[in-house]
Amino acid sequence: MTRRLPAAALALLLTSVASTALAHAPQAWTGPQAPAAPTPQNTPLGLPRALPPIPAPTAETYPGVIKYEVDATDVERKIVRVRQTIPVTAGPLVLLYPKFLPGNHAATGPIQLISGVTVTSGATRIDWLRDTIDPNAFHIDVPQGVSEIVVEFQWLTQPDNSTWRVVMTPEMINLQWEKALLYPAGYRSTGITFAPSIRLPEGWKYGVALDTERYENGVATFRPTDLYTLIDSPLFGGAHFQRIEIDPRGEAVHLNIVADEAKNIAPTPEQIAWFENLVTQTDRLFGARPYDRYDFLVAATAKMGGIGLEHHRSSENSVPTDFFTNWGKNMGAVGLLPHEFVHAWNGKRQRPADELTANHNIPTQNTLLWVYEGQTEYWGDVLTARSGLASKEDILVTVAENAAFYDNQPGREWRPLQDVNNHNLLGYRTSNPYSSWMRGTGDYYRESLLIWLDADTLIREATGGKKSLDDFAKGFFGGDDGSWAPRGYTFDDVVAALNAVHPHDWASFLRTRLDASGPDAKAPLDGLARGGYRLTYTDNLTAGEKRVQSGWATDFQYSLGFTLSSSNKLTGIRWGGRAFEADIGPGWELVAVNERAASAEVLRDAVTAAKGTDKPISLLLKNGDRYRTVAFDYHDGLRYPRLERIPGTPDRIGDILSPRRR
Repeated sequence: MTRRLPAAALALLLTSVASTALAHAPQAWTGPQAPAAPTPQNTPLGLPRALPPIPAPTAETYPGVIKYEVDATDVERKIVRVRQTIPVTAGPLVLLYPKFLPGNHAATGPIQLISGVTVTSGATRIDWLRDTIDPNAFHIDVPQGVSEIVVEFQWLTQPDNSTWRVVMTPEMINLQWEKALLYPAGYRSTGITFAPSIRLPEGWKYGVALDTERYENGVATFRPTDLYTLIDSPLFGGAHFQRIEIDPRGEAVHLNIVADEAKNIAPTPEQIAWFENLVTQTDRLFGARPYDRYDFLVAATAKMGGIGLEHHRSSENSVPTDFFTNWGKNMGAVGLLPHEFVHAWNGKRQRPADELTANHNIPTQNTLLWVYEGQTEYWGDVLTARSGLASKEDILVTVAENAAFYDNQPGREWRPLQDVNNHNLLGYRTSNPYSSWMRGTGDYYRESLLIWLDADTLIREATGGKKSLDDFAKGFFGGDDGSWAPRGYTFDDVVAALNAVHPHDWASFLRTRLDASGPDAKAPLDGLARGGYRLTYTDNLTAGEKRVQSGWATDFQYSLGFTLSSSNKLTGIRWGGRAFEADIGPGWELVAVNERAASAEVLRDAVTAAKGTDKPISLLLKNGDRYRTVAFDYHDGLRYPRLERIPGTPDRIGDILSPRRR
């Protein structure tokens, strides 16, 4: 509590400060000066004492086991309650809230949602002090004679997805342990042992890649594990739950499905067979498993926030409620599980060396996200086709969308792909009004996929089909069957592994594509022609293309230069496109098209009717209390991307997408 000064004392203090300032005439500024170290004499106003530095992690093991109890039963108020019993010794202790979360590639730990922090020893309350520079650190002076403290707090999970995603509903929970724990500074994550347990609502079941010791009276108690493994093992639980084994080799891989309603857990035998094929095709690609068990955690939900997040022996995946009953409606959801599964090899067991940090409060780096995420995206699409989860034609549609997007992306003029990787630390998937100019997170996924398609087709062409990127995958990500100890890789390691498959100037190949910028910089589309296809545009999509290109009906990116939202807002305005050149920016709403009430269908009809004529397309726009009428002198019709076979060329992309027989 801060003690309020009496008015007279406050006046005397202010007078004293003013007199002191006048007595010392200011001198010329000579540059920034290092502040004096805080001491009891010069402690900044508001701090009762000096704070010791936050200990850096060492190779030592934290003594004892931290008992960690989670109560997740308050689903109506969406509050997770935590109680940690921590063995301690007398003296300074710093507890850390995880900041750099695995798979987020940025400082995303929601410390703002942690409340009610109290520390006790028996009946005695112990004060704590938050660090003044790092708000994720809590300083504690452990009194003499105290060997154990109890830390309690709440994680106030969110009621909607406006800022943080919803993780609790009346039907389910997505418990990410790292969002609801504190751990002692000065140690590696692998050197701190937790004994976790969770209380769930009555009757709920759960899936998690931890070993359950017992589950009774609604409390699941897990075998003690290190902090790294705990954080890497989230839990999906719910009132509607089903666990399905999908491992053709045994019982190591499972689908764990929760849903808003029981009817949404309805995988067909054919769908289960596709997931079994996914496991088989992934085994054949990499040649070894980096896990002893693997749990797909799948939420078929419209209530919980969307997620796709990799872990070493599990993954978090949210899909639409009709994922199983309306198969293929959402290709992004179909391809999500293969993508996250591949991360067990690329990103978890084998990962960029600059992402292998000692604990979860040391900054990560993202220089190799184009491998971590980009090649994972590539293999995710390939395995989606090889397993039968989607057809070759479906994947060709998504590749066409990617190719068109990057072929028309103006942001490459100033910003290379490598910078997009590095920028991610500034904020996790931040939005901006001109994403085509700014570029963003998706680029190190989808543009990098095109780079790896380029590499794969180059190897196949140069070796007459005897070698491929499959050989790189097995050599680089495989080996050590059943081992999941993380291994770091560098740019030079990637180049060496590619050269081991097919000698080439891979360093220049990669750097040219990663560092390209300027008016002449092009998207990495060479893999299309080498793969037997070329990018074209059509105004008449097939039923299959419409199903895969879910946003086709409101997509005018390659004609008028924007996308139309469900509320008729002009979004995604392409930098340098026709709408941009007409001085249209964010915030405008389409009111009418050629004097007809606006809708996406009306706008499509108008663009089609203007094709081959000299008649302009007239749009009435509204922004707040302002109205504008804009005439587009555009006559080339609707334009949707499509891959077209180049006659007489090998269908290498078709070969890439075909299932492996061994």
